[in-house]
Amino acid sequence: MRNRRVSLLDIGLDQSFDASMAFVQSTLQSINAGLPVPIVDIDFVRSRDPDTIFAAFTAACDVLHVMAHGDHAETPTFSSTDGKTMLALQEFGDYAAERGHGLNASAVLADGCKTGIGAWQKALRDCLHGEIVYIGTSTRVGWHEGTVFASAFYGALFRNKGKGQTPLAQALDAADRAVKAYEAITDRACPYKVMVLEPSRQARLAFR
Repeated sequence: MRNRRVSLLDIGLDQSFDASMAFVQSTLQSINAGLPVPIVDIDFVRSRDPDTIFAAFTAACDVLHVMAHGDHAETPTFSSTDGKTMLALQEFGDYAAERGHGLNASAVLADGCKTGIGAWQKALRDCLHGEIVYIGTSTRVGWHEGTVFASAFYGALFRNKGKGQTPLAQALDAADRAVKAYEAITDRACPYKVMVLEPSRQARLAFR
């Protein structure tokens, strides 16, 4: 199995997001436990600095896992609990276009409320460097939903040796398995929705 990189980005910046992110980190670290060579590299960013946040969004990785509040009242936006830190996807798209380099991950897990609706999908496509697996939510979610889904997703992703599969195909398979596992564990419909998104025409022109 090749070495993979997971970027964890906490924009929520409160105790519940800290706890959820700590859980994800411990899950990934347990996957590496006992191995002579780690199979997953973990990059963790918790920051209010816009340049640091934007750099995390454009870093090359297999999975970009963002934890924050999701808002789409005016434009799809990740935000902190206290409202002092906000990242509008339109703003990120403009930032990335100026530098000619968009979001560079095989999969994005947007761990916030209602991040899987159409407005989020449309806005994210303007930020994409290439085709991605996008995992968003259809409703409000909290720490419990996030930890159940994340444990199933990463467990499936790193259990699969992925021979002959692209990183995108591996992420898609893991996400589909995580949805089924979530429903089996909770006996409820999974609020996490899995889709494949392609760059918009605007992104293709900006990042060619």
